[in-house]
Amino acid sequence: MADAAQLANEPVLLHETLEDGIVRVTLNRPKAANSLSHELVHALHDAFESYAADDQVRVIILAGAGKHFCAGHDLSESIVAAKDPASKREANIAASKMIMAINRCPKPVIARIQGVATAAGCQLAASCDLVFASTAAKFATPGVNIGLWCLAPQVAVSRAIAPKHAMQMLLTGKMIDAEQAVRFGLANEAVDPDTLDDHILEIAREIAGKSSHAVAMGKESFYRQLEMDVPDAYAMVDELIYRAIQTEDAQEGISAFLEKRDPQWKGR
Repeated sequence: MADAAQLANEPVLLHETLEDGIVRVTLNRPKAANSLSHELVHALHDAFESYAADDQVRVIILAGAGKHFCAGHDLSESIVAAKDPASKREANIAASKMIMAINRCPKPVIARIQGVATAAGCQLAASCDLVFASTAAKFATPGVNIGLWCLAPQVAVSRAIAPKHAMQMLLTGKMIDAEQAVRFGLANEAVDPDTLDDHILEIAREIAGKSSHAVAMGKESFYRQLEMDVPDAYAMVDELIYRAIQTEDAQEGISAFLEKRDPQWKGR
């Protein structure tokens, strides 16, 4: 067993290439339920910025070490920061920038939720493009239980699920299980714990086999159009379709379909 000094020297974020094009990023603070320390927030931000620019990466899996995914911000740091409002504001801005780095990343991000995902941990999950949860997973926005409102988490959660469901989570602070998270739209599927990793890898492989250019364009356009009214959304995609059909990957995909062969993507 590692002693305290060894544990202290372990990186807060682990990086692993599972297969060509598929990487897994793991929150590595299991003794603290992978709570988001300032160090971990900055490490995550740097990771998503780096993978966004890496042409070899097609899919990112976001996981948590140990029993849980992420229990939110590190409250021991939050208490200290709260005594210095400027410091607390700076930490909040850094956390929001990290979340937005996930949204801006052109690579699909899949959250692997094996245990608790609460407060900022729930926000982190809701910010990912896909969420697959173990049937043992639990989700909550429990700030109200300690005299706070989950202000930042509500931004991601209210955009992932219906407003009434979001308000139920925010007002009660109660845990919901994986099946309820699926019903709410917070998770894609609830999966047996023994098959969770295999299931996620199967989905990641399927995505990694698509045109990286089409996926990147698609992810960006998906989130942009969600914030638009319907006429503006159609105006945007009408222009994008005109551009997309001229790309090498689109031409190759159409040719491969007509010729009944596998496409050879160029990523452009």
